Amino acid sequence: MIRLNFKSLGMAITLTLPLLAQANEAVIRKALADRLAGLPKIEEVRPSAMAGLWEIRIGNEIRYTDAAGNYLIEGELIDLRTRRNLTEERVSKINLIDFSSLPLKDAVVWKNGNGKRRIAVFADPNCGYCKRFEKTLQDVKDITVYTFLIPILGGDSPEKARAIWCAKEVTSTWTAWMVDAKPPAKIAAACDDAAIERNLALARRYRLNGTPAVIFEDGNRAPGALTAEQLEKRLLGSAKS
Repeated sequence: MIRLNFKSLGMAITLTLPLLAQANEAVIRKALADRLAGLPKIEEVRPSAMAGLWEIRIGNEIRYTDAAGNYLIEGELIDLRTRRNLTEERVSKINLIDFSSLPLKDAVVWKNGNGKRRIAVFADPNCGYCKRFEKTLQDVKDITVYTFLIPILGGDSPEKARAIWCAKEVTSTWTAWMVDAKPPAKIAAACDDAAIERNLALARRYRLNGTPAVIFEDGNRAPGALTAEQLEKRLLGSAKS
């Protein structure tokens, strides 16, 4: 008579599952690399919420495949039971930025009211959408804005960024240019403008490829010039987190 030890069987299954996951990950990585020439580095491979579907992360983008790496799916995974966009949730989590780790000393700073609500903005001085957003921010109550200058649009963006950062009154010079279109005075003397290069490196690290890019205190980000209504909604959500 054969007696099954279910406790031992359960332990064996528990120990085997991680090994299977590792095996599938190795298979997927090799298969996709062999079949997709020039595929960027795969940062992460993990089972998705859907049985048999594996999630692969390339940079801050999500793709899906099967356990053998035979198929590649580009799209969003939706849980119809809860109406949750699982792909969107994962991308948001991947893109979280630790606000407390931002080097605020490298930012142009100003505030309205008590300044208790904080955002960071990565902006180019020649970015039209950045100027629109800066004007919107002027009427937002109780906010502190940290603007990291990243001259990425070419032209005289680097010169304008340097002139603003090296100005005697940095904040007023920034606001005068972005809100009132008053050009910053050229800086003839040498100044420490290394913060601009650090900002560019920081933007690359967080894969911020466009301006304005807004970072909230809860670590979430938003691309583009938000309207006042959109900003208030995001600030409220950030405060609840």
